[in-house]
Amino acid sequence: MSSSFERHQKRRLISSYFSVVLSIALVLFLLGLLGMLILNAKKVSDHFKEQVVVTIYLKDSAKEVETEQLKKSLAMADYVKSTEYVSKEQAAEFMNSENGEDFMDFVGYNPLQNSIDVHLKADYVTSEHLDKISEEALNKDFVEEVTYDNDLVNLMNNNVKKISFWILIISSIFTLIAVLLINSSIRLAVYSKRFTIKTMQMVGATKQFIRRPFIWKSVRLGIVGAVLALIGMGIVLYYLNKTFIELNLLSNPVLITFLFIIIFALGIVITWISTHFATQRFLNLKTDDLYY
Repeated sequence: MSSSFERHQKRRLISSYFSVVLSIALVLFLLGLLGMLILNAKKVSDHFKEQVVVTIYLKDSAKEVETEQLKKSLAMADYVKSTEYVSKEQAAEFMNSENGEDFMDFVGYNPLQNSIDVHLKADYVTSEHLDKISEEALNKDFVEEVTYDNDLVNLMNNNVKKISFWILIISSIFTLIAVLLINSSIRLAVYSKRFTIKTMQMVGATKQFIRRPFIWKSVRLGIVGAVLALIGMGIVLYYLNKTFIELNLLSNPVLITFLFIIIFALGIVITWISTHFATQRFLNLKTDDLYY
């Protein structure tokens, strides 16, 4: 009978430990994903900003030497990421492939213009910089027109600011929820040992002596949960990096390592603090209160 009871208690204890580890792993995993989102938010926004194209249309009278000088000056500019010269013939071929028919059969000539497509660095994709760049290009006699989607740029910059703000708010809320969930799991695990705690206290054990094994046990569970969370984060990061190659998510290993260290440390610190206060609560309870 006693052996059966001990096996039952052991199963309950293992189940309690498993639930604590699982809770810690899941919470830290989600917290880690949020951390990866924060670290890569600027990179993602920069990627989309750099897809904005500034098109400089050249007059038919533009000389080849003038065009080459403009291309070289743009390539050397601090604000330019890349440039591409598109001849009127290339533009016509693109339109024909898009429409499925040769529009020059109707008009009898090629009305398109030679142009240079300019992709700017993300920090310069603002209305102010674009207006300045456009004005500089238009000052050249052989430039006919400069076009870009100003409404898209404004919308993108406004959305980036809003998203950054809400990511900060959500991160704070989620961190608080993570602490509360892990704390709740630890308290339930300690609750199952409340009578053991009180018995040790009644035979003269100090509070520090009683707390020590509980804290070390919880810290070990926290380490296991953190390792599981880091494995999950690594798998997700590897998959995302292979799926979205252009974002180059692994380009900054120092920041990624720092994030992993923070998640691992959180698994230890949160479990240590939660166990300390949970055991302290039961140490301060009267014996009669242990039944409620």
